[in-house]
Parts: sequence; structure tokens; C-alpha cells
Amino acid sequence: MQYFPIFTKLDNKPVLIVGGGEVALRKATAMLKAGAKLTLIAPAFCTQLENLTQTQDVTLVRAEFSAEQVKGFMLVIAATDSETVNAQVQAAADEQHIFVNVVDDQPKCSFIFPSIVDRSPVTIAISSAGTAPVLARRLREKLETLIPQHIGPLANLVGRFRDQVKQRFTHFADRRQFWERVFDSNVVSQVQKGNEDQAFTQLQQMLNDTPAPKGEVYVIGAGPGDPELLTLKALQLMQQADVVVYDYLVSDEIMELVRRDADLICVGKRAGDHSVPQERTNEILVELAQQGKKVCRIKGGDPFIYGRGGEEVQVLAEQGVSYQIVPGITAAAGCSAYAGIPLTHRDHAQSIQFVTGHCKKDGQELDWQSLAKPNQTLAIYMGVMKSPDIKAQLIDHGRCPTTPVAIVENGTRKEQRVVTGTLAQLDELVTLHNIQSPALLIVGEVASLHQQLAWFGSTAQTSSLAQPLTDVA
Repeated sequence: MQYFPIFTKLDNKPVLIVGGGEVALRKATAMLKAGAKLTLIAPAFCTQLENLTQTQDVTLVRAEFSAEQVKGFMLVIAATDSETVNAQVQAAADEQHIFVNVVDDQPKCSFIFPSIVDRSPVTIAISSAGTAPVLARRLREKLETLIPQHIGPLANLVGRFRDQVKQRFTHFADRRQFWERVFDSNVVSQVQKGNEDQAFTQLQQMLNDTPAPKGEVYVIGAGPGDPELLTLKALQLMQQADVVVYDYLVSDEIMELVRRDADLICVGKRAGDHSVPQERTNEILVELAQQGKKVCRIKGGDPFIYGRGGEEVQVLAEQGVSYQIVPGITAAAGCSAYAGIPLTHRDHAQSIQFVTGHCKKDGQELDWQSLAKPNQTLAIYMGVMKSPDIKAQLIDHGRCPTTPVAIVENGTRKEQRVVTGTLAQLDELVTLHNIQSPALLIVGEVASLHQQLAWFGSTAQTSSLAQPLTDVA
């Protein structure tokens, strides 16, 4: 982070602008909007700056700049067309430990101006640390279309209730849950319609009638790793949770998107290393919900496809805990697509079977006779450690040893790796390439299409998050 973002109260604070032209005018307008007590120094001023003195409390000093003039100011802005003068302003401000901005000269700045979305009192600032101001402005333009105008009046309304809510709810988590109920209620639509008196009355009633917080568990599929594959509902609920209970398979990039102040509990499981038994995970979810917390149980892939989500939800239902289930893109779909391998294809595979190579102890043996049938695709989860047995069983039950296979390690993530070969080579490929979990095994003729259809990491990709920013220079 090159610049730490802060919001500074400039109301009646002394701010100095060195310059008298159009650039100085733009900065002066922004400073006056923030309520600054403004002084400008320049040998001459443009007409618009001269006119400002008739309507605004602005001091114009007609003089050449000298270093002692920066004393006593909170912020200093150098807005001249002279590099020499701008450098003198920077040096003088630095000498006095005053924050200084030299317009269009980022290396000389101790603070910079962001692009601003103003929904006062809500303000959103976007900065590229001075490296790409056009990009920052394009982001601002996008946000301007997304942030409705009624956000400002809504913020003013809830601000009137802040002290009352703090008195009503002594714990921060309880206050947060109350405000989330408000923002999900008809209060917002009343403000949007301009009915602020009705919104005030309804909010007051909600405050008086608020019941004890009721816990809930969100069982969320995070997909195979690429954060852009999250569903909108998953992201929304991740941002609402008081506690996030997660597995090792959830990528760091996705964990960065959870609520910043949420408590994090890792119940990760790896083959041969179960840090938290499944039974204890079930108990944790119930206990947290019974404490009135909103719990995000986030899992890699889809929670109902080899994710034990069914087991956890059964316990929640038995204990009377409210829950929601948000499906995710399962590893077979995500990894195969990012590897350029269609799971079905009219010429190669008319069916697909999802299989796990890591079954419950003393569980039922897989139907290898069915799995070894031709013209189908096998997507095998958690099969790396048992690859020798998988190879042997499939060949013994009739699958051709030359059947194409693909191993997709860290599928959909930036470190994705795809290894291809034949079924007879499966365990050798795992060993030779030191394949690590998470990895998906794909067995079937469709695996041969990887070389033809591979796309991820081999060509320039357009991020869905960046599409509104096309044509940016």
C-alpha cells in the first residue's frame, strides 16, 4: 500500500494553494466544498479565482512564493506551471512536516487526491497511487452508476439513531445485526421514495420492537478457487457473517472477500490430517448459531458434492437451526472448463460420473465395473493418493490402458497445472510431477482435447471485473 487512505476534516482548517490558474481553481473549488479556510498565493490570478472572493471566504495573496509562507497551514497544494516553484513548495512543506500535493507530479506528493463518488455523508474515494488516474476515474464512473443517490439521505437518517442504537445494544455484534435488518427493510425504499418521515417512524418502531438476534448458518460453496467464480449470493452472505468457518480448500483470494471484522475458524481437513473432526465441526456450527450469530460455513467447490454439506445441514435441521444453502461451482466443472476439457462430448463421452477417491472408513467399495465402461468421463475427486489403486481397478475391470487422462492441480487458480497422459501412466504422472492436492483426475477420451482447447494461462484473459474499463489508455 503506497498511500494510506484517510478522510480528513477540513472544515475551517487552513489550506494553502500556490498557483493562480485553472488547475489552482479546480483544487480551490474542491477545498471550499470541504469547508477549508483557503489561501492562494500567486503573482496573478485568473478571473474565476478573482470572482471567488466575492462569494467565498478566500484570501488571495499576490506575490511570488517564499518558503516561510507555508507555516501554519494544514495542507499545501502546489498548482503552478513552474517545476522550479513546485519543487520549492514541496521542499518548504516537507521542512515543516506539512502534507503537500504537487499537481501531476506524484513523486513529490505526500498526499494525493483520489477520484471521489460523493453521496454525502457517504464518500467513496478511488486511488491508483498516482500511477493510472484515468483508470481511477473510469472506476469512479462505474461506481457512480452503481451507488444510488438515496444513499446519502439514508446515511443521514440512520446517523440520527446511532446513539439510541448504542444504548439499546451494548455489544457491537448486536448493533451490526440490527443495522443489517434495517438496511434489508422497507426503511430503505421509503427513503428512496423521499418519504423520510415514514422511514424515521418505521426505524424507531424497529428499534423499540427488536427481538433478540436469531442465529443462522449459511452453507456456501466457494468454487474451486478463482474468486470471480463466486455467486453474487455467496459474496453477499460472506459480507454479512459474524463468524466464518472455513476449510483449507478455500483459496486465500476468496478468504480476502469475507467480512473484515468477522471471526475466522479453520476446520480444515487434509488427507491423513484431520485438524477438526467432522462431529466437532457440526457442534461448532450449532453452538455459534445458538449464540445468535450469523455463521458462514464456506467450503471449496459445492457443499453438496463431496463437501459433507449434507451431513452438516442434517445436524442443523435436527437442532432447529435456521440455514441457507448456496451452491458453488464444483471442482469437476470448474477445473475441466479451465483446462479446456469438456466433460461430455458427442464424439467421446455420452455420460459422466463424479467419484471420490477418499471414501469413509469401512465404506462401500466403488462399482468399478460401472466406472470402467467406455464412452464416459470419470471426474475423480481426492484421488491423488489412491491413483495406483484407481489405475489398477479400472484396467482390471476393462478400461483400456491407453485411455487418456488429465490431472488438474489447483484448477481455476493462477498456479493451475495440467498434466496429461494415459490411464496406464496415472500413478507415474502423479509421482513424476509431484502432484499435490487439491487436484482433480479426469479419465476418458475427452482428456485428449486439452491440447486443442486449453485457454487458461496461455492467452490474454479479460477479467469480468474489468469489462467496464475497456478502451482505457
